[in-house]
Amino acid sequence: MDPRLVELLREARTVAVVGISDKPDRPSHAVAAYLIAQGYDVIPVNPLLSEVLGRRCFPDVASIGRPVDIVDVFRKSESVPEIAAEAVACKARALWLQEGVRHDAAASEAAAAGLVVVQDRCIAKVLRELAGG
Repeated sequence: MDPRLVELLREARTVAVVGISDKPDRPSHAVAAYLIAQGYDVIPVNPLLSEVLGRRCFPDVASIGRPVDIVDVFRKSESVPEIAAEAVACKARALWLQEGVRHDAAASEAAAAGLVVVQDRCIAKVLRELAGG
């Protein structure tokens, strides 16, 4: 596994989950719940919700107003450029695009700004892999 990912996931504490759902059967909800169970401070981001998993939900990354280590994206690929720009602006350490989400141009811009960028991978699966199973 990429040593930068190992370091990122071991050191990160705060994860903004963009596109989170309040429906327990949705991947974004399940991944956020898993991240919370692993000790991460999860910040839900969805303009249509006020609370998810007992946590205040923000309309966008820019509204969070505190440092975020990882911006984890569960949105359609065409939404990524705006989210990537917010991740750069808030000085996130990483932009993580979940399975099925890719935007090479936005990923390149985020990487050029110094962010670790992961595309088309599930953060929960990578964490389970790190844990040995």
